[in-house]
Amino acid sequence: MLLKICLIVAILGAGAVVAVNFVMVKPAIETTIKQRDEEAAAKKVAVDKGAATQKTLDSTSKTLAATKNTLTTTQNDLATAKQNAQDLQTKNTTLADQLKSSQATSANYERDLALWKQLKLSPQDVTNLQENLRKITVARDGATNESQILLANLQAALARLGQLSLTNKEEDVQLPAGLKGHVAAVDPKFGFVILDIGEDKGVLANGIMMVARGGNLIGKVQISRVDKTQSIANILPAWRRGEVMEGDVVLYQ
Repeated sequence: MLLKICLIVAILGAGAVVAVNFVMVKPAIETTIKQRDEEAAAKKVAVDKGAATQKTLDSTSKTLAATKNTLTTTQNDLATAKQNAQDLQTKNTTLADQLKSSQATSANYERDLALWKQLKLSPQDVTNLQENLRKITVARDGATNESQILLANLQAALARLGQLSLTNKEEDVQLPAGLKGHVAAVDPKFGFVILDIGEDKGVLANGIMMVARGGNLIGKVQISRVDKTQSIANILPAWRRGEVMEGDVVLYQ
C-alpha cells in the first residue's frame, strides 16, 4: 500500500514537473516557431523577388538583344543610304557634265546652222556638194595611181636606156680583183638586177661582172648605179646564157 502511494506521489510529482516545464518552455517554443515562420515568409519573399528580378533580367536581355539588332539594321540602312546618296551625287555630276556637253554641242550646231543660213545652201545643195567632192576625190586618186604608173614606166624606161647606152661602152672600168657578191633581186621584164655589194666593197659604175651558177657562166651585167651596200646592174643581152636568178653569184676576174 505504501508502495502504491509512493508511486502515485512520484507520478504526480513528475506530472507537476512536466507541467511546470511546459509552462516555462512554451513561450520559447512559440517564439522559435514564430521566428521560423517569419524566416520562411522572408525566404519566400526573397525567392519571389529573385524570380521577379530574374524575369526582369531575362526581359531586359531580350530587349537589349532586340535593340542591338535594331541598331545593326539601322546602321546598315544608314550605310546603304550614304552609298545611295553618293551614287546619286555621281549620277548628278555625270548628268551635269552631259548637260554641259549637250549645251556646247547645241551651241555648235546653232553656230553651224547660222553659217549654213549665211551661205544660203539648201540640204540638196549640201548633198550635191558632197557628191561632187566624192567624185573629185575618186578622180584625184585615179590620177595619183596613173601618175605612179607613169613614174614607174619612166623609171623602167630610164633603166632600159641606161642598159642600151652601157652596152656600147668598153669594159675599161677596173674593179677590185676577186670582187664577189650575189644577185639579191631580178627584174626580168626590164632586164636589171640588184646586187648585195656596193661602194663599201669597191663596186664602180660601168664595171662589168660575170654571173655564174653552179660553176657555169649565165651571163654578164654592167653596173648602172652604186649605193653604199648594194648596186643596180643591167643584164647585157649579148652575154646572156640563161635566165639570171636571185642567189646567182656575181664576180669580177
